[in-house]
Amino acid sequence: MTRYRFFTATSLDGFLADEYDSLDWLLSQPTGEESILPYDDFIAEVGAIVTGRTTYDWVLEHDGAVEGAWVYTQPTFLFTHRATEQREGVTAVSGPPAEHRTAIAAAADGKDVWIVGGGDLAAEFARAGMLDEVYVSIAPVTLGSGRPLMGGRFDLELRELGRSGAFLEARYEVVGERR
Repeated sequence: MTRYRFFTATSLDGFLADEYDSLDWLLSQPTGEESILPYDDFIAEVGAIVTGRTTYDWVLEHDGAVEGAWVYTQPTFLFTHRATEQREGVTAVSGPPAEHRTAIAAAADGKDVWIVGGGDLAAEFARAGMLDEVYVSIAPVTLGSGRPLMGGRFDLELRELGRSGAFLEARYEVVGERR
């Protein structure tokens, strides 16, 4: 069964990126050999990727400059309201996630769907009942402002925790939207 997973990193005060959409704070943190969900294991389970426009633009802007900026070989669904340059394997879509559930699940071909970013998109998937798990690495840095981890109010259940270098890692099951 296809699982929808938000695999991400956040600052200690809950931001995915700073107010300039920079991830410099993240890329400067030391990681370790140990992890509760090593990236190679995680990505091997991913059949399709979902991303928002800001994340997508950041990745493209840093492709070649940041190691591994664009390493996705899986079909990718870009949620955007703006015109975009065609990239092989990327399908631009708009509207609520539920409108694209069948196409995303078909592209995943029985594997998981990785919601790469951002936090508002992950929240839209959660509201649609299409977010099963949040896996977050928490960096020992505060940003004060920026892009929040998730836009909205949700109940999560802690399933696992660990450490990788300077990062605290937590894996949560999404229980549902908090009313």
